[in-house]
Amino acid sequence: MAKQYSFPPEKMKILLLEGVHQACVDRLVQAGYRPELLKAAMSEEELLQVIPTVHLLGIRSKTRVTSRVLDNAKSLLAIGCFCIGTDQVDLAAAQRHGVPVFNAPFSNTRSVAELTVAEVVMLARRAAHKSQLLHRGTWEKSADGCVEVRNKTIGIIGYGHIGPQVGLLAEAFGMKVYYFDVLAKLPLGTASATASLDELLALSDFVTLHVPETPETRDMIGGAQIAKMKPGACLLNLSRGRIVDLEALRDALLSGRIAGAAIDVFPEEPKSNDEVFQCPLSGLENVILTPHIGGSTIEAQRNIGLEVGSTLLKFTEAGSTTGAVNFPQLEPPVLRDCHRILNIHRNVPGVLSSINALIAGIGANIRAQFLSTLGDVGYLVVDIDKEVSEVLRRSIDELDTSLRTRVLF
Repeated sequence: MAKQYSFPPEKMKILLLEGVHQACVDRLVQAGYRPELLKAAMSEEELLQVIPTVHLLGIRSKTRVTSRVLDNAKSLLAIGCFCIGTDQVDLAAAQRHGVPVFNAPFSNTRSVAELTVAEVVMLARRAAHKSQLLHRGTWEKSADGCVEVRNKTIGIIGYGHIGPQVGLLAEAFGMKVYYFDVLAKLPLGTASATASLDELLALSDFVTLHVPETPETRDMIGGAQIAKMKPGACLLNLSRGRIVDLEALRDALLSGRIAGAAIDVFPEEPKSNDEVFQCPLSGLENVILTPHIGGSTIEAQRNIGLEVGSTLLKFTEAGSTTGAVNFPQLEPPVLRDCHRILNIHRNVPGVLSSINALIAGIGANIRAQFLSTLGDVGYLVVDIDKEVSEVLRRSIDELDTSLRTRVLF
């Protein structure tokens, strides 16, 4: 099957930041594109300089795509977040501008789950602290405060993609698994849902967070919640940096209320490996600090590169928006012997009838038509006769409801 393009792929500007995996680059090159790859993140000011001519933007967790950046993204078709989280993008602004945002919700889940359970064991055995002492020349061979994880309870906050895998791995260690989620979720293995967050906190020897950053989850674990945890329990956060109040956690660790913590994400993270890292938990006993490496394995980064790269290609070449986090979901079938018009518009009454009137006015034959809406945006895919596609595109684009329109051929 011949590939479908709005314009030649060699003229499409693709900018990939933060060392996106080479597997993505290779995938795009094989498809005929010429992506530009940079290892570092970009500041808002740097993005503002380049974004007007970028068609596809790929980022990880450090580059922030603000409303101001999107206001200047005149050519931007889509954004790929090569990670699970998308809070680094102003999703509402992207939707208003007709820019779908894609992520990789599945590709690094195993890596995060493995590190989580490994850190549970390390905290239970106080192994990280003993390693630090040994590096400083102190031999402290003692069983004090060290326990097995078998028959202990782990409480998982957030039972989406990662939480269930954490539960299954913990269960294999002989742990009792509880979880809490704001949505009803089918448990895997022998995991049990709790009726409330407070119930989970009171039951768990280890509490681990796997939630996105939203207004509801920001600072969801503060002094009040830590006070409801079991005395001597441990807290782990491998989700987002603003979920836990680190000052409150520090107080609980120093008082002995909490026996240990493992933190992989932080409210403020260095933008490069050259910057100095500072944290309220630095230097505390039985605290494991890792530099946001939950999903940083060779396997995960390769899988993420392939997943997001393929998703961007499907959108660019076929109009598929399956997996977009801020956009109507459509998966149109293979395009055969016709052209495809992709119209992103304001979700108001009468748009479809207006477009169909234009089609009827030129006597065109609709081969297929698909419409989906989400919030303030609608997404229409129309397969049409080749001879009329450009005339129709211009007419649709002139409607005051249209945000952007392009043709695949």
